[in-house]
Amino acid sequence: MLSKYHWWRDAVIYQVYVRSFLDSTGDGIGDLAGVRTGLPYLKKLGVDGIWLSPFYPSPQHDHGYDVADYRGVDPVFGDLAEFDLLMTAARRLGIKVLLDIVPNHCSSEHPWFAEALAAGPGSPARARFHFADGRGPGGDEPPNNWHAMFGGPAWTRVTEADGRPGQWYLHMFTPEQPDWNWRNPEIPAEFDRVLRFWLDRGVDGFRIDVAAGLYKHPDLPDSDDPEADARTRDSVNPLAWNQPEVHEVWRHWRSVCEEYTARDGRERLLVGEVSVPTAREHARYVRPDELHQAFFFDLLGAPWQADAFRKVVSEAMQDIAGTGSTVTWVLNNHDQVRTVTRYGEPAPEGSGLGAARARAAALLMLALPGAAYIYQGEELGLPEVVDLPDDVLTDPIFRRTGSRARVRDGCRVPLPWSGQASPFGFTSGVESARPWLPQPDYFAEYATDRALADTRSFWHLYRDGLQLRSALPQLGEGTLRWLDSSPDVLAFARGDDLVCAVNFGTAPAPAPVSGAPLLSSGPCPPGVLPGSTAAWWISDGTAL
Repeated sequence: MLSKYHWWRDAVIYQVYVRSFLDSTGDGIGDLAGVRTGLPYLKKLGVDGIWLSPFYPSPQHDHGYDVADYRGVDPVFGDLAEFDLLMTAARRLGIKVLLDIVPNHCSSEHPWFAEALAAGPGSPARARFHFADGRGPGGDEPPNNWHAMFGGPAWTRVTEADGRPGQWYLHMFTPEQPDWNWRNPEIPAEFDRVLRFWLDRGVDGFRIDVAAGLYKHPDLPDSDDPEADARTRDSVNPLAWNQPEVHEVWRHWRSVCEEYTARDGRERLLVGEVSVPTAREHARYVRPDELHQAFFFDLLGAPWQADAFRKVVSEAMQDIAGTGSTVTWVLNNHDQVRTVTRYGEPAPEGSGLGAARARAAALLMLALPGAAYIYQGEELGLPEVVDLPDDVLTDPIFRRTGSRARVRDGCRVPLPWSGQASPFGFTSGVESARPWLPQPDYFAEYATDRALADTRSFWHLYRDGLQLRSALPQLGEGTLRWLDSSPDVLAFARGDDLVCAVNFGTAPAPAPVSGAPLLSSGPCPPGVLPGSTAAWWISDGTAL
């Protein structure tokens, strides 16, 4: 029997970047057994579920986002039996499990792409992808002027079976990630089978990579502004993203999820990585018959200013919550510079400003109506590792551009669990067991054992915030009402008596509520809200 309570509408989900979470085998790479070992830690933190980064068989050119087999587990992460054990353990603890699914592109080592290369021009196998003849003398120029998201042209030319230069294929990320042709009916049919494979194994839903992608303009015309399209990782090419046909995919996937829900009453969740220019366009993806959620990245990209945060939140509440969905908030993920570092610039190193702002932002996010996603290490206050040597960088953006700008390895360094030196409990103690990315010595300050023992740590702030969010009916799903405040202070009410305020300035400001706060991101005496601090109060109503 279906419950009237929709768990996903105000859920807090923890993003597990599997290869950097916990290594159980001693090879320096995190795995599914490591995730299973870490589940009690996540239960203690208080999250509702986890989202697992791709663990499918893959040559790892983009760390699993180049999938060679959508129905398996790469041996480096375990096997299907280990996945089933993880599901059983998560179910026992009441933790939902979401899988990362990658429908826009696959690996160049996927069997269907190998078949396409062998089959030649005009074949049904090539029709599963975007193959096209080149332009210019001898077809030496790409079919159009599109740029790839990770740098360089979006086309690569193949060598045909007879050894001659042949057609070109489209890849909006790297040459090792050819894009599927969703206009070919074989592709939606195949992903229907993939969804059912994992739903039959008990998963609670999917995080959908590049959810605004999939369909390309049928004519593959030139872009009017290819230089704008070349902005690495920005979905700005309207010919390759946000095509209207993509919404039919999400309507069908929603119907598949609801079919399973009707069987056992367990709601399955679809959350999309939707990168579109406005909140209004974003809202189209979370209409009642499409995705349940879509990450709202505008908060993540907002500058540390009260007016900027208020504008982002207001637009989201108006346009997204207006569809009947709830907003899905996020401050960190595996593709972005961590908040401790992002909010600290350009303050002097060691000032603590970035950490203070990151703590304040966390309380703000957890007080907003809707759902929230936490990226692993965020609850430890981990900073970005900005000084990784060039020779250890693995991000394809670095390989494609030769530039360290926007390289993502710094937020993917393996977690520190215990001890005073690398590998900090991430992997086994043998000398040869080195994490796949080096951990800096200062990670000792952020290890989970130290964080759990220190009641002033980021971890306790997140845990306390999650406990209150679960206990107080004013938090989670619902409405928000802005309150009058000082220029640098953002204040709002949840329900009749809960107030959240954030001081974006550096100087103290009057608190919107006179009494001591229920929870604060830093020391907060009654009546005062220090700079770079957030707090929650229960008010007697006089200030509202």
